[in-house]
Amino acid sequence: MTDIAVLRADTHGLSARDYADEIRERLPDAEVAYAATPQHERQLVRDARVVTGVDVDADLLDEADRLELFACAYAGTGHLPLDALEAHDVAVTNAAGIHAPSIAEQVLGYVLTFARNLHEGLRRSDQREWRHFQGYELTDSTVTIVGLGAIGQAVAQRLQGFDVDTIGVRYTPEKGGPTDEVVGFDDAAIHDALSRTDYLVLATPLTDVTRGLIGEEELLTMEPDSVLINVARGGVVDTDALLAEVQRQGIRGAALDVTDPEPLPHDHPLWTMENVIVTPHNAGHTPKHWERLADILARNYERLETTGAEELENRVV
Repeated sequence: MTDIAVLRADTHGLSARDYADEIRERLPDAEVAYAATPQHERQLVRDARVVTGVDVDADLLDEADRLELFACAYAGTGHLPLDALEAHDVAVTNAAGIHAPSIAEQVLGYVLTFARNLHEGLRRSDQREWRHFQGYELTDSTVTIVGLGAIGQAVAQRLQGFDVDTIGVRYTPEKGGPTDEVVGFDDAAIHDALSRTDYLVLATPLTDVTRGLIGEEELLTMEPDSVLINVARGGVVDTDALLAEVQRQGIRGAALDVTDPEPLPHDHPLWTMENVIVTPHNAGHTPKHWERLADILARNYERLETTGAEELENRVV
């Protein structure tokens, strides 16, 4: 009997076979099987106690009598048949937190790029142009981090030692956080924080509260020398308002790992603006993806053995 079935879909260019190997290292007594073909997937899902991968076919659940847990390889679970999984009493966990180190490092890269104007240096290097340009300093800046989950906390941790002031924005500011100051999502608090911000880091899930959080009014509150960094979801920012604000030099620039729409149309003006950096939603890419996911799965497998599904880490259903 199969204890854990690993489905074949890869992610970030990383083979799921390696994921299966990482699980075997952590759970040597468990029967871990890798499903290399669609037929093999169907067989294993029917037999396994735990299934893990990018997605699972809802049609297979009727025959999956032993299935207790589907461990999604993504942080987002909107693509999953959650209703069907819940109806079959299958717990669902996600990969929340495993991308925090790489995303936080990319945020720091964006911040330092704008702090030292390195994107301008790269342009001049490409043109073989030996001509000085103005730089800035990160020291004594204020960095506002919207969202103090695993990513926001990792950003705050990496900013320590740079002599910056930090403001965190979270739903429950009374809980505090790793930043010098913590505020909530109410309109007055957001605008007060934005008015003091040099670097705005968006690292929050897309919810009814955060959709369009940074729009025309919020961008007007930001100072002309401030920079917006979005590693959250494209919909957190009003793209048209951002474009207008950058065009009129209302802010110094933006770094966007996510956009709305995503990807940006080929002819969108943000692609060609010298003070806008666009990356293809790759801040979460890390060669340690499977290692970290296998750590979570191994802990959860042991919890299934001892305390049951109620105590699972990263449970969403």
